[in-house]
Amino acid sequence: MYKILIADDEELIRQGIKCLCDYESLGFTIVGEAANGDQAYKQIMDLNPDIVLMDIRMPGMTGLEVIEKLNEIDFKGKFVIISSFTDFSYAQQAIRLGVQNYITKPIDEDELVEILKKQKELLDSDQITKIAANHYKDKAHSAIIKDILLGTADLNHVNLKELNLDADSYQVVIYEKYSYDTQDASYDFADLLRVTNTANNSFDRITIDNCEVLLLKGQFAIGKFNDFLERYTREKRPQKNSPLDSLFITYGSCVSTLEQIPTSFKEAESLLRRRFFCDQEQHTIGYDSLPSFAGNTSIINENLLNEYTTLLLNYIQTFNRNMVAETLDSLQTKLYNASDSLESIKLFLTDLYLQIKEQIKHLYPNNEIPFASNSIIIRTIEEKLFLYEIILYFTEQFEIIMSFIGSSTRDSVLDDILHYINHNYTKNITLENIAPLFGYNSSYLGKIFNKKVGENFNSYVDHIRIEHSKELLLNDNAKVYAIAEKVGYRSVDYFHIKFKKYVGQSPAEFRKKNRTT
Repeated sequence: MYKILIADDEELIRQGIKCLCDYESLGFTIVGEAANGDQAYKQIMDLNPDIVLMDIRMPGMTGLEVIEKLNEIDFKGKFVIISSFTDFSYAQQAIRLGVQNYITKPIDEDELVEILKKQKELLDSDQITKIAANHYKDKAHSAIIKDILLGTADLNHVNLKELNLDADSYQVVIYEKYSYDTQDASYDFADLLRVTNTANNSFDRITIDNCEVLLLKGQFAIGKFNDFLERYTREKRPQKNSPLDSLFITYGSCVSTLEQIPTSFKEAESLLRRRFFCDQEQHTIGYDSLPSFAGNTSIINENLLNEYTTLLLNYIQTFNRNMVAETLDSLQTKLYNASDSLESIKLFLTDLYLQIKEQIKHLYPNNEIPFASNSIIIRTIEEKLFLYEIILYFTEQFEIIMSFIGSSTRDSVLDDILHYINHNYTKNITLENIAPLFGYNSSYLGKIFNKKVGENFNSYVDHIRIEHSKELLLNDNAKVYAIAEKVGYRSVDYFHIKFKKYVGQSPAEFRKKNRTT
């Protein structure tokens, strides 16, 4: 509905005009009336009507004086002059002021209806033109802002004042839906910032790659954003159904020139891609958390995979939960600071778990550990949205492994050590490399071991290896040197010496004497 204001000093005429025709059917509604020129001017400023039915002669300012004053501030409404005077000079003056319609009293209903119909056509046309102009203006404005963010704008031809870009500081903020399971957020970021944005004077907002990008302009808007971050920090984790419960926000550094805006944007954009590394319930991350990627060198390789496979495998077998947690934390830090792609990192973590799984199955073939199939493991890790979720998955799985390979009768660290030796005697196992796994130095552990077991560590390991070699000599057709390697001896000569020491005969003699087939 278009708005009409009636201005006439005679109340009876005002009432008569209001009842003269069915304004609503014509597309109008009467929003106010005024009894003199001063009231008319104030009402017009307050109500911003589309059409003013204006009497010429009124107390205070005349109708023509009101029109002249409104023309000075570029008032866009249309006027219809109403007067009982037929003096052509008034009409001439009204025409000079841009008034195109002049009705004499008493007002004829048909004449008024015809004028209102024509005025509605003009208003409709103006509205379409205005909508189109605003649409193209908004598109042009957004295109310029996007070019500035991406660093492709010709800043020499940008009208800073017209775009409200003549600020002393700028900062880029990007936000998107926090959870893929959450309904689209309907929150206006201006509400979160608690800042008005008339004519984009505080920030510009555009969409890039389905994410909302804000260009904050000036210390006031940037200060409001910092206040928002402080409120979030105090809350620690957002309340259920709060705006932050469904938003993820990144922000670049505060810069002082238009030329530096792309730097702030690239920082915020890079952080958005690193959302995978955020902690649980983390909804904001800023430029100060962006790794430097010195040298841009990839850290993921076979050596790193073998290193963490060995560490975690050892700590799992020694039931050292603290060191399992520390190792996973160390790995998480390394991956956060890596320049490798997220796809490479997920593939690395998948390989890590699968290697641990296969080695545990090899070391403990008689333990029915409820491992998932490789395809399920691969899909589970691939579907995780955050690194912390994968680390939590590892922790849960390693706990299951420890519960299945452990023994309920083992209630001391020494039992854990013997259990470890019995399953890892094929490796290069020494007191020096096993002691740290259990939190001891090698000298102290050697004394405890000798006292509790009744022989030194190396002797015990030799006994275990020789016992297993005896089983292989009787049940395996492999050569003696191959059996030596299978039980952990790298030198067949050394194996011969140890075997004869503990068995009293050579491996070949033992096989010949004790083998039945």
